Amino acid sequence: MKKILGIRVIPGVIFYRNINHNKEMNTIKLTPEINKIIENLNKLHVFDGINPLDISRKGYETMAIQLGGKKEAVKMIEEFNIRNENHEIPVRIYRPNGIMNEKSPAIIYLHGGWFISGSFETHDTIVRQLANVTSSVIVFVDYRLAPEHPFPAGFDDAQSATEWILNNSDALNIDKNKVGIIGDSAGAALAIGVSTRLGQQLRFQVLIYPASDNQLNTQSWKDYEDGPIINKDEGIKAWNWYLNDSKDQQNPMAIPLLIKDFKNTPPTFILLAEHDPLRDEGKQLAQNMRVSEIRVKITHYKEMVHGFMHMGAVLKETREAVLEIAAFARENLK
Repeated sequence: MKKILGIRVIPGVIFYRNINHNKEMNTIKLTPEINKIIENLNKLHVFDGINPLDISRKGYETMAIQLGGKKEAVKMIEEFNIRNENHEIPVRIYRPNGIMNEKSPAIIYLHGGWFISGSFETHDTIVRQLANVTSSVIVFVDYRLAPEHPFPAGFDDAQSATEWILNNSDALNIDKNKVGIIGDSAGAALAIGVSTRLGQQLRFQVLIYPASDNQLNTQSWKDYEDGPIINKDEGIKAWNWYLNDSKDQQNPMAIPLLIKDFKNTPPTFILLAEHDPLRDEGKQLAQNMRVSEIRVKITHYKEMVHGFMHMGAVLKETREAVLEIAAFARENLK
């Protein structure tokens, strides 16, 4: 039983093995650091999960805590709920070290987790770093998750929270003219939808290995359908949970590659990982944005895997990506 629980660290964590590449069996060469991470992930156990989904969610938090590295101190952390129709949206605000009493730039952060997992704890380490290195207030939105709350619940929360932050910027001591948005994986899909609708009020967006399409039929999905880190079976399951109404599978706010017009989208930075099944759909997303003449910066992190932003205790590339995000944010917050 322990072995089963150990596999379900996050949706898609698997034992790495040879995969089918261009119809030939090849072994993808991973760095010693990545191999060490995968080995450790396969040893993680969750002992108090009540069902597979709960085990997955708690395992994601365990993984992030163990691999994220040391948590940086920030000046202040605040938590409150934003009232939205018949429910409340929990948010956590991180105020960086070194800021005084003047209004600060702000960044909305939308977390990943295949639309079905992720929490304050899964991203606490990385968000603390981003707050300090960007000298910006980070607003982390704990949006509703599928399958309990399928689309559009999570997206509605993301948009509503962003609008509320902009409308209440004075009370939050935030400069509403200097607000950006960041999303990773599934959170990047939400961020794209929000920026499509509210882009003229946002200075930039950063999309970290974005989940851009539910078809899972690109070459990188063929190359990495069995992993590492995430796999196709889990991806299909997660998208089906998220889009449980057939009509939503044609909604551009749910599936970023269906967006036809990015004219209101702010300058965008896309980070991709070499050994990530989401890599090619991220490339296509960047191309679609460029067709709309959006300024797009794209960085390919060689030898990295999906989720490498959670692996700062082991990978130097995590810090490199944080610094690159910070440089892009500062450039667009001038």
